[in-house]
Order: sequence, then structure tokens, then C-alpha cells
Amino acid sequence: MNYLAHAFLSGTDNELLVGNFIADSVRGSQLQHFPTRIAQGIRLHRQIDAFTDAHLVVQKSKERLRPKYRKYAGVITDVFYDHYLAANFQEYSSITLAQYAQHVYGIINNYESILPERVNYFLPYMVQQNWLLNYAQISGIRKSLTGLSRRTSFVSDMETAADELEVNYPLYATEFFLFFPDLQTFVQEQIHLLNNR
Repeated sequence: MNYLAHAFLSGTDNELLVGNFIADSVRGSQLQHFPTRIAQGIRLHRQIDAFTDAHLVVQKSKERLRPKYRKYAGVITDVFYDHYLAANFQEYSSITLAQYAQHVYGIINNYESILPERVNYFLPYMVQQNWLLNYAQISGIRKSLTGLSRRTSFVSDMETAADELEVNYPLYATEFFLFFPDLQTFVQEQIHLLNNR
């Protein structure tokens, strides 16, 4: 899953959300430098990624993308799934996606002093261009994937993946809607375990 899903799955716990949000920019050895709850959020992010990667429905999405996008199929699937969460956000939340995006940006900004350098670098662009809100549009997904493609060390062709989303839109939607309830249940169980340690 990508930034929107990781934030959303953290629920109402701000520090869990921050950890979940920054995890891709944190090495395992750096966990000790963060407050306990943020470190738990980082670990939760990794559990979410592992659950997602192993899920049979997600594997179908990735296998469809792999012939063209090879090792980037998983990254593209994560972005596609964030699109479906964003486009259908009213089914999952009592507030609008626009309101939620501003809420997330505000929380992350409150922890600016402990954010990894990489997050502090991209966060202003994320807020200014409102990535979380723009995930709801295919044009936003195209822009996101093009940006990811520019940052890869190898030719990824990710800039063309939004075309694949358009062509097979109902198919990826079906897979997302099959998968996401399973992920929500898994995350709720993990948070319950964290809260009862």
C-alpha cells in the first residue's frame, strides 16, 4: 500500500500514523531513535507491507503487471490500490478525502523535528501538490508514477502504468475491494496487540 492507505490504516493514533507514514525512509537500525509509539508505527508499516505482498489477490494484480514492469509491479500495485481507496474514500470515512488529506499533512508537520531527511524533502511538494487528494484521479496516479519512474536507477516504464490502470480499471477495482477488508482486519488485530502489550 502507498501513503494514503498507510496513514488511513493507522486510525486515530497520531504517532502510529507518523511512524506508518515515514517507515520507508527509516532503516531498521534507526528505530531506537524514535519514540516508542512512532517506532511501533514503523513496524506496523512493515507488517502491512508483508501482509500485502503475501496476499493472493494482490499477487494477481502484480502478476498481471510483471511482464512489462518486472520488479516494479509491486510498487505500481500499491499506487493503484491507493487510487481505489482515494476514489472511494466516502465508503471508508465520515470525512471527505480533502479534509483527511489536510488532517494528515497537519499531523506530519507537527513532527517535523524528528522526520527523516527524505520525508522533510518531499513533504512540502506532497502538501503543495496535494498528492493524497490527487490519488483519487487517474491523472494524479499518472503524475505519481511518472515521479517514481524518474527516481528509479533502472528503466521502469512506470510512467506508462496509468494506461494499464485505465484499460483494466474494473479488474483492479475488483481485486482491491476483495483485498482491502482483509487488510483492515489484519491491521486492527495488530493494533489491538500493540495496545495490549
